[in-house]
Amino acid sequence: MKVCIIGCGAIGSLFGAHLGKLNDVEVWAYDPYQAHVDAINEQGLRLTGESDFVAKINARSDAGDIPPCELGIIASKTLHTRAAMEAVAPIFVDGAVCSVQNGVGSEEIIADYVPRVIMGTTFPAGHISGPGVCNHDTKGLTTIGPFDGKPATQAECERLAEALTRGGMETNAVADPRGPMWTKVIFNCASNGVAALTRLPHGIACEQVRDLMSAVAQEGVAVARALGVQLEKDPEEMIDYGKKVAYLHKPSMLQDVEAGRITEIDAINGGVAAIGEKVGVPCPLNRAIADMVKGLEFSWTLEA
Repeated sequence: MKVCIIGCGAIGSLFGAHLGKLNDVEVWAYDPYQAHVDAINEQGLRLTGESDFVAKINARSDAGDIPPCELGIIASKTLHTRAAMEAVAPIFVDGAVCSVQNGVGSEEIIADYVPRVIMGTTFPAGHISGPGVCNHDTKGLTTIGPFDGKPATQAECERLAEALTRGGMETNAVADPRGPMWTKVIFNCASNGVAALTRLPHGIACEQVRDLMSAVAQEGVAVARALGVQLEKDPEEMIDYGKKVAYLHKPSMLQDVEAGRITEIDAINGGVAAIGEKVGVPCPLNRAIADMVKGLEFSWTLEA
């Protein structure tokens, strides 16, 4: 099996390294960060923290140097989805690409470029601590399944899930992946969006602004219900569980804000609010959070 990781940041590195442990999987990675690519090729991709090993994978900053692959896993930031897929589309002329990205809307973009799409939801977290090195912050389950708009086969989903699980990334293949996806989106709205504005790690935010997090989550629950989606878990329980296992974890959007990077707010709080508007479910808190984060991003251009 040949698998290409599209976007070898923290999450992409976790998937790529665990697949790279398998003798029967050839792993390629596409990422524009040249120092990261060079370090991976020279020294291997190293995981620290919850995982501690080095995997040999083939990293490239030019997608044209990557051979055709049967399967792909895109882990880029949602705002880079279209540019990334434009670059790698020739790799998947007869392949399927799985999104493990945050938020909503990426699968529709991916479907413009490849024959078949897999919807994925993942809970492991990490951060790049240096070129070629990723710290595995927290473990968790990944769930994948065919995307309705342009579905991969169930067999493809099961093949990828089996390989990931063998490599150490527990993954389930399901027929309808919308429940897990919406469960995480709602959790992210409460955790990421609130963290981006308060600058608080998840556990501390739970102690300081828990009622706000709950209200944000309940708007998302109402949207999922209007779509006919059966949530996999209660987002409220997930918020509280996150406090226990990731008390000082800084959600990815908080990491972006601290670094002055453009966030994924349009695909998370903004995405839920937009879908809510389409199905007649008002989401004023999610819309307000999205607008305030966009305002924060604009403020950086004034400072520059």
